[in-house]
Amino acid sequence: MPWGNKTVEQLREEFARKAQSAGNFSALCREYGITRRTGYEWRRRVESGEALTDRSHAPNTVPGKTKPELEAKVLAVRVAHPAWGGKKIRKVLANQGVEGLPCERTCSEILKRNGCISEEASQKSKPVQRFEREKCNELWQTDFKGDFALTDGGRCWPLTILDDHSRFLLAEIAKPGTGGVIESFREVFMEFGVPGSVLSDNGTTYRGYHGGFAQFERFLMEHDVLPIHGRIKHPQTQGKVERLHGTMEAELLSGKEFKDLQQTQAALDPWREEYNFVRPHEALDMRCPGEVYIKSQRPYADQVSEFQYSGEHRVIKANNWGYVRFAHFQVYLSETFSNQFLEFRENPNPLGGSPSWLACFRAFRIAEFDSQSGALIKRSVRRL
Repeated sequence: MPWGNKTVEQLREEFARKAQSAGNFSALCREYGITRRTGYEWRRRVESGEALTDRSHAPNTVPGKTKPELEAKVLAVRVAHPAWGGKKIRKVLANQGVEGLPCERTCSEILKRNGCISEEASQKSKPVQRFEREKCNELWQTDFKGDFALTDGGRCWPLTILDDHSRFLLAEIAKPGTGGVIESFREVFMEFGVPGSVLSDNGTTYRGYHGGFAQFERFLMEHDVLPIHGRIKHPQTQGKVERLHGTMEAELLSGKEFKDLQQTQAALDPWREEYNFVRPHEALDMRCPGEVYIKSQRPYADQVSEFQYSGEHRVIKANNWGYVRFAHFQVYLSETFSNQFLEFRENPNPLGGSPSWLACFRAFRIAEFDSQSGALIKRSVRRL
């Protein structure tokens, strides 16, 4: 076989020249290790002046290839929302009525092919196990996002209130500090109704000093809402809020500056609207939170109604400093309950078998005291 040190193109040209005068074309093809069909093709290309270099084997048309205009739409959404992946982008475009969209995987490949997704980011994107309440308004989560500086010299503390089941963002409020939470919740209650419980961290805004009680807790209990606190130094308890804060940082706050609280709120409002009604959520089978959320059927009454205890147990009024006298003891509850009526019940299931009393505020048990010494055993809120 006449290969030697010749290139493929040189061998093809040599074959084509010999083929012009070859008496036995089949033998010549065998000598060069090619089929007669290939030999005829090489000879034809030389006679017509075509090059003998290798041609692309790719088909002229690829039936499954994404149309350029659709690929451009995918990339345009990514430019507007750099934190969105292919699955979310496809759903948004489908919701807009765009037809002929490629599958979710192809949308992700379009992003990778155009340098929108790094390999590191792709590896980090793994499914997680999620836990949620079964119905809307069974539980709301709340927390402050980390504060950031404003160009007018102030600082902004965004307050988040989120429905656990639907991920519906009930409120995102630009605040100058961590105060004024009750006023913010009052406004949200008036718009969306009253939930069954509210989960927060152990910050002094939500929970009193040294294990005491905050006015926020009393406010919730007065409206028959159970205050719940996550484990100390365990932010995963409020994972949904933590995740939302990461999304807000990536989609809205990163790299931007805001002059004051008014300008910040003007940016938060449309982002919240998009989060609730445009941005699909993977935990909701790619539905938007606004498609899932239903307002609470419990209307908010700003006037706190007087609570009627059962009359089966002793009811005692706390003094101005939050102390209560019962049996032969004077025990401290919290100044939060000053001048409030509380019910004291014998504990039917005391810890360790030692007799104790339960201090109750309205429909909630708030503390447990030792019956013999009057010492505080535990402060915690539970629904009776």
